[in-house]
Amino acid sequence: MPSRPANSNVRQPDEAARAGMADAPADDPGSRTLRRGLQVLDAVLAHGRDGARVVDLCRAAALERATVYRLLATLLESGYVAQRGRFRYAAGPRLAALAEPAGQPNMAVRLKPVLERVSRACGDAAFAIVREGPTSHCIARHVGTHPVQILVIQVGTRQPLGVGAAGLALLAALPDAEAQACIAANAQELPRYGGMTPERLQILVRATRERGWSVVGNHATQGVLAAGMAVRNAAGEPVAAISVASTEDRMPRERQQLIARWMREALAALLPHGV
Repeated sequence: MPSRPANSNVRQPDEAARAGMADAPADDPGSRTLRRGLQVLDAVLAHGRDGARVVDLCRAAALERATVYRLLATLLESGYVAQRGRFRYAAGPRLAALAEPAGQPNMAVRLKPVLERVSRACGDAAFAIVREGPTSHCIARHVGTHPVQILVIQVGTRQPLGVGAAGLALLAALPDAEAQACIAANAQELPRYGGMTPERLQILVRATRERGWSVVGNHATQGVLAAGMAVRNAAGEPVAAISVASTEDRMPRERQQLIARWMREALAALLPHGV
């Protein structure tokens, strides 16, 4: 049976799609904003783990500073970009999730119930971080019920491993050679965090190992004290950490110990075989 010729009066699917694209003006406001946002994202990704400054993004995308800030606000909110330190921007958790290998547990999803339980017990904000080389990366947080919440970092924040309580707990849980390599890699950055030094960080690592959980204050954020605990996988390897942060006057030694107990109990109850 001979095939019927295509009806010349009916658009085929590919033709319809091309026609729809052609109908949209190439320079309409929506397309222009999207194109600029992608240019900024490309520039961020081009700078790798170290991140890009706003001036770098302005130069790479040929955009005004105000426009770059506006586009960054949207990219930060959506998780495609994350702030690294105070002045740099790097790939965010949304992109990391897209690149996550099949079968690898989603740490943020696994740790959120733990954060919720700990935060509900103490009333303060709880945080979860993972390690990226010598850097900590905040992947989740849960806001508590106490009227004053100390939101020291946001999801996507990266900083030298050890300047915050969760990062310190994870750093101390690493084999010593690996921990020392992280400290050495961050030696130039550490003083920016409340005058932290490699020597001071090594003292904090030793104290954390002796205690079994971390406590650090007035380094990442002045007037704030936090307690943290490492999280291990099924093989017993330290792969993440959680912490609780509050004002110094709300964190006497007895309450630090109580929060450490709540963290330990939450991990044992919700992740008995590791994350």
